Amino acid sequence: MAFQARASSALGKLAAALALAGIAVAAHADTIRVTVAHYSDATAPYFEKMAKQFEAANPGTTVKIEDVNWDTLQQKLQTDISGGANADLAIVGTRWLLDFVKDDIAEPLDGYMDANFKARFIGPFLAPSQIDGKTYGLPIAASARGLYYNKELLASVGYPNGPKTWNDVIDASKKLKAKGVAGFGLQGKEIETDVYYYYALWTNGGDVIGKDHKAAFNSPAGIKAATLYKTLIDDGLTQPGVTGYSREDVQNLFKQGRVAMVISAPFLAKQLKKEAPNLKYGIDPLPVGTNGATYAVTDSIMMFKNSKSKKTAWKFLDYLFTKAPRVEFTSTEGFLPTTKAEAADPAFNDPDTKAFIALLPQARFAPTVTGWEDTAKAVTSGMQAVYLGKAKPADALNQAAADANKSLGQ
Repeated sequence: MAFQARASSALGKLAAALALAGIAVAAHADTIRVTVAHYSDATAPYFEKMAKQFEAANPGTTVKIEDVNWDTLQQKLQTDISGGANADLAIVGTRWLLDFVKDDIAEPLDGYMDANFKARFIGPFLAPSQIDGKTYGLPIAASARGLYYNKELLASVGYPNGPKTWNDVIDASKKLKAKGVAGFGLQGKEIETDVYYYYALWTNGGDVIGKDHKAAFNSPAGIKAATLYKTLIDDGLTQPGVTGYSREDVQNLFKQGRVAMVISAPFLAKQLKKEAPNLKYGIDPLPVGTNGATYAVTDSIMMFKNSKSKKTAWKFLDYLFTKAPRVEFTSTEGFLPTTKAEAADPAFNDPDTKAFIALLPQARFAPTVTGWEDTAKAVTSGMQAVYLGKAKPADALNQAAADANKSLGQ
């Protein structure tokens, strides 16, 4: 009996030890993976820091961060999804969410959120990730677009407070050309080449997609906008060879004082302070044709439906959208606040951020429609043909519209 008791006791202790070991293994096995977009060299260190803080507050949890360049992010996600190797959470272009929802791979987040959580957000920035009444993403990054101008160069040609209209841009650029300076920096390749065209399209009263869900950028307003850019090129008022310049390339020209005006996002101001501290710049609304407008964009962080650690993944999301993590991320990267708590922080009480926030009432977001990415590619190809003189604006835009309508299902 004594032996049996000892054996029973030993077995009990072994079982308990195994159970404890099992619990420990299970705890350590609670790993979540997060794919993040590479916004700057500060992005990965930020998320690694957040992961370590979260792990310290949640013993036994592991957060693995994967940093991916923006230009390859969509393809990377598609490859991972098709192979069943996607992360639990990922930063995505908000405009991609519709396709993820249609493919039934995006987890609706409403069941995880209470009223207090939803109330953290500035409404217009949460809305783009809501589809058919459900929320599929949280606005991790937000920006708008303004016209940056070199104060010294613009003052030298009679525009000390920057240009207000496209006619001002043309006039100032002509005077700057006489001084040997390119007036207007025009993007012609890579991501957001289409968006650079929309700036002129929207401010001349046009739209990308009409109420009938068909391409509308080949309207008279669209042709006027394309002709405006082509005229700037032909008259030597932009940098030469615009189709060789990405967004970053044009921004670099501005930093170097080689172009006097460029349209970009809040993060350029952050870069200027660091990389070109002696350059005096101003930020204006986009030049007006017939009306004012700006482009506002959000990137969202989403949860995949096939995540095996949804509770932990949500807990990490909840943590990322508390005040301190948000303030650190947004201020470091140079984005706009997406939550009310961060917007009230002194970190955003600066003229540059205020200048962009003031533009939001006129903001346009990319429409949430299937085929948006292919529409963007069609516009980019069409405008590159215009810039290179391979097609007249009307012909190029009509062809782009026909291609876009196929993608839009029209």
